[in-house]
This record gives sequence, structure tokens and C-alpha cells, in this order.
Amino acid sequence: MTLWFFLIGLATASFALCAWAFRALPREEWQFVAALPTDKRDDGSWSGRNLTYYGVFTANAYLVAAVLALLLLGALGLGRPQILILTGLLLVLCIPAASLLARWVEGKANTLTVGGAAFVGMLAAPWLVLLVLHLMPEATTQPPATALLAVIGIAYAFGEGLGRLACISFGCCYGAPIAGAPSWLRPWLGRCHFVFRGATRKSSYASDLEGVPLIPIQGSTALFYLCSGLAAAALLFAGRPAAAFLLAVFGTQGWRVASEWLRADERGRGRLSAYQWMALATLPYAVLCCLFLPAAPLPALDLARGAGLLWSPGTILVLQGLWFAIFLHTGRSRVTGSTVAFHVHHECI
Repeated sequence: MTLWFFLIGLATASFALCAWAFRALPREEWQFVAALPTDKRDDGSWSGRNLTYYGVFTANAYLVAAVLALLLLGALGLGRPQILILTGLLLVLCIPAASLLARWVEGKANTLTVGGAAFVGMLAAPWLVLLVLHLMPEATTQPPATALLAVIGIAYAFGEGLGRLACISFGCCYGAPIAGAPSWLRPWLGRCHFVFRGATRKSSYASDLEGVPLIPIQGSTALFYLCSGLAAAALLFAGRPAAAFLLAVFGTQGWRVASEWLRADERGRGRLSAYQWMALATLPYAVLCCLFLPAAPLPALDLARGAGLLWSPGTILVLQGLWFAIFLHTGRSRVTGSTVAFHVHHECI
């Protein structure tokens, strides 16, 4: 019963956050959280480095994914060393891949791709799971490899789902104008669309779409991924880890393939983008993983054990460090600038 209460609470919090974000984040004031003065100009003003809400929401998403992974892996019986090895290696592979694959596919230095990072993580995850199971003490009951992959898939679905709020705040990964949407979609888009304000939003400076009603592809992706993660978690809690893993992969990557046809930002040439090919490649790969990875009985999930591993000073410090590192990596805007000026309020002296 505790597992289902946890799932209900997670769903309630996630959808409440989305309901607020879909209304607030397209507004202009939700792009930048701060501007740091860097170089002083001759007129006394300063050039500023912008810190973005994109970085805040991306760091939040990574944190939620890491916490879910730690909690559920601990609930399956893994110890803290094995959990840190698995999550640490995945992050070490996926974080650089987000920028390196974007440079390779799009030819741009100052952009990121979650799709590319997910592809690399998907390729590496089964082998890292086998490594972690090999490192577990022999006396410990090992969970099936598919259960660990299911946890990774669930954490990823929640992480990217909540990470799409970052895209809304920056106006990137945006949908096509609803005027050009398929006719069967237009009745649904009359009230459900995004209108981005501000010349520094990517939809404005890259496609001149400021103030234009757009297909809410970021919001749709957030909801679809969160629902996929919740459904996969329900299957895992019901004792069906392979089905949970496949649902997480097919739900997220299938939607990635379909949703890219509704986007307006540059995704490369050809009918299918490189990211769509990557997503398609993960589908048979996931099936093969379920067929050939070693099977084992699924132990009873103990959320209290997972929470015990999570609630320790060392783990909390690592999670805080992760949040700060992700914010610094993704929150320092390289494509926007600012002018900062300081003055004294003499009437307050």
C-alpha cells in the first residue's frame, strides 16, 4: 500500500507543477533568474552573464531523476556504493553527450540535446547494470537486470518530463504554429497552445515566432513522459519489471519520434532527423535486452530501505553538488547577454 501512496503523491506533485508551469513559464519574466556583471564598459555600465531558469529547471529535473533512481534502486536491495557507481557512470556519459551529439548533429556549439544523451544512456545502461550486479556481494539476493533497467527508465521519464519545463522557460524545442497544424489537431489547440513573449526566447530570435500561438509540444512531452514514468512504476510495483522497462522506453522514445514532426525548430535535413533515428534504434535494443539479460526473482520493494540510503549527509551533499554542477553547466546563457547598471537611491540615505 505504501508503494501506491508514494505513486499517487508523486503524480499529484508532478501534475500540479506542470499546471502552474504551463501558465507561467511562457511569460517573459521567466527566462532569466539573474545577471552577473562581468566587464565594465566606458559608460559605467557592465556587460552581464545571464543565469537562466532553463538551468534551474534542468538541475531540478536531474535532481528528481537521481532521487528516484536512488530511492527505487535502494528499495530493490542495492547498496549505496553500487547505486553511486551506476548513477555516476550514467551521468558521466550522458551529460557530455548532450552537448557533443548536438554539435555533431546540428553543427552548433552552444546547444544541448536530451535526445542524444538519452540514446547514449540507453546504449550503456544494460552493460552498466551487469557491472553493478557483478559488484554486489555474493550473499546478497540480486534483483533481475530488467528491474534495474526499469528504474533507470522510470527515472529518465520523470527527469526528461520535468526537464521540458526548462524548454518552456527558454522558448526552445518549440512547436509549429497552430495555423499550420494538421486539421484534426486544430480544434484541440484553440485553448491549449503556448505563446512566448520576449525577443530573447529561442522561438523569437531563431524563427521570429514571438507572440504566435504554437503547438505546446514541450508541455505535451512533459505530460506524456510523466504518464509513461508513472505507468512504468506501476508495472514495476506490480512485479512486472520487463514490462515496466519496455513501457518506459517505448513510451518516451516512441513519442520522441512522433513529436518531432510537430516541432518548428531546426532538426536537420531529411524526413527523419538524427534524433528520431536514435530513438527508433533504442526500441529493438530494449527488446533484445529483455530477451538476453539474466533473469532472477524480483525481491519485494522496500521504500523505507531506499529512503534510508537517501537520507544521509553524504548522499544529500552529493545531490546538492549534482544540482549545482548541472545548473552551472546548463544555466549560464551563451546566446544572450545583458547590460547591468548600478546607482544609489539618495532619498534612502
